[in-house]
Amino acid sequence: MGLCKLGCAPWLLGILFLSSLELLCMADVHYYDLIVRESNFTRLCTTKSMLVVNDSYPGPEIRVHRGDTVFVNVHNHGSYGFTIHWHGVKQPRNPWFDGPEFVTQCPIQPGTNFTYQVILSDEIGTLWWHAHSDWTRGSVHGAFVILPAPHESYPFHPPDADQTIILESWYNDDYLELIRNSTLNGQAVGIPNAYAINGHLGDTYECNDTIFRMEVNYQDTYLLRIINAAMNEEKFFSIANHTLIVVAQDASYVTRFATDYIMISPGQTMDVLVQANQNIGQYYMVMRNFHDSAASSNNNLTTAIFQYKNSVGGPMNNASLVSLPEPDDSKATSSFLSRIRNLRVRQNPPLRVPRAIHRRVYIAISTNSIPCTNDSVCITENRFVAALNNVSFVSPVIDILQAYYKRSINGVFTKDFPLEPPEYYNFTGDLTALNRNVTMGTKIVMLNYGEAVEIVFQATQFGAGGSHPFHLHGFSFYRVGSGSGNFNNVTDPKSYNLVDPPLINTVHVPASGWVALRFFANNPGVWFSHCHFERHSSWGMDTVFIVKNGGTKATSIRPPPASGMPVCSGT
Repeated sequence: MGLCKLGCAPWLLGILFLSSLELLCMADVHYYDLIVRESNFTRLCTTKSMLVVNDSYPGPEIRVHRGDTVFVNVHNHGSYGFTIHWHGVKQPRNPWFDGPEFVTQCPIQPGTNFTYQVILSDEIGTLWWHAHSDWTRGSVHGAFVILPAPHESYPFHPPDADQTIILESWYNDDYLELIRNSTLNGQAVGIPNAYAINGHLGDTYECNDTIFRMEVNYQDTYLLRIINAAMNEEKFFSIANHTLIVVAQDASYVTRFATDYIMISPGQTMDVLVQANQNIGQYYMVMRNFHDSAASSNNNLTTAIFQYKNSVGGPMNNASLVSLPEPDDSKATSSFLSRIRNLRVRQNPPLRVPRAIHRRVYIAISTNSIPCTNDSVCITENRFVAALNNVSFVSPVIDILQAYYKRSINGVFTKDFPLEPPEYYNFTGDLTALNRNVTMGTKIVMLNYGEAVEIVFQATQFGAGGSHPFHLHGFSFYRVGSGSGNFNNVTDPKSYNLVDPPLINTVHVPASGWVALRFFANNPGVWFSHCHFERHSSWGMDTVFIVKNGGTKATSIRPPPASGMPVCSGT
């Protein structure tokens, strides 16, 4: 069904996300059903029951065209509540269906269903969907592929075929029990037992597990849609003897460049071209962790096979011989990320990098510890927490969007998230003697509609230190700068890239360094921002940005769905 048959409403003209009204008038409406229930899976010689979608791990792929609208009816046949998030979809004026638990909705309870309305705008390429409750996304996730609109083309020669590659964490234990036990005892969840590519563990672990095989034709070109769905691990990825051509990141085209490897953070997506131009045979696809903190890490190689049709099989080179950076190679990471630049083509949104900034937010990231409470059974006297500007986010029992929209529900959140660290110190120095107090609370940032916003994320050496992948719901933003050490607001902006910065939704914050983002607050709603390391988000490394309504209906939050939202237990 074309949207124009339903009437092209006047407010569509005001949405800055859309490149043209013509795009919408050619859009279609799609319908999907996701059945979420427990199914048995055997990995590492162990069988466990796991909450998945449509009995598959990873879950089913949603494949639509740019500008389409998708209705997804999610049926909860499991034993506990959850929500679904459409990672990287901006949902213009439509936060009701964004999905983060207790931020924009309450959980879909067992035995009930809820239909999401997913409104696409200028996104193009690869995104993904995943559960946004506790650690359930570890098994409830899948690809969201956005093809060019019928009248559009790729800004490169069309590939002969495409293939989704999802990089995952595998735990033998139940994901919900993992985080519940961690919350109770105050300690971190352990490292994964293994990792997977499209649900397969490959041939580098002790058990005789299955390996994912991608069959290819000689001389054909393939578009790999790579998604990092791992829980807490940034990833290097490579294909033996093959060059990767990066063409898009986070559903936005980038200037093409050739590389032997990519580095992709949890939450990020990357579109990569590869030509099957080597001798007919089998070649390893390999991933390993990029790890730059003092926390424990599983640095095993995980494999899949890039297999030419009519190859005779037989032994391949050892996976350890595939060219990949070392797990702690920060230079390889920064070198790769520095090559990602915005591509000025008509298939991308017009480049609109904010110049005059109305709102600056400087956020110091930290992991901390606080004394255990009486309701915990801690292993030690302290428990882990994480904080932004010394505030550790507390999830409410009534969703923030409902409280904000209705105006009659008080006490759910406060509007006093600090816009800069409460105290300045050497964030990237030796902090072992410091113990910064942490405030627990549901503190949010209020933004006026249309403001030009700059956010600088500053990594610190508190706790294990290391880098962080940060995601902002409801927006794509420009990564205009990055550097090492403490951010200097006088000298560092002079190095900003305001010419062709990448447009992304999840950003790598370098260890002992900073990253600067810019965007226009032109999407009214309640939007979650959080570290996409699940352990850090669970500890409170989160906040919320509320963008106020503009002065017209076309610049205001849409009304809530007439069919209602999942009921909160606190109402």
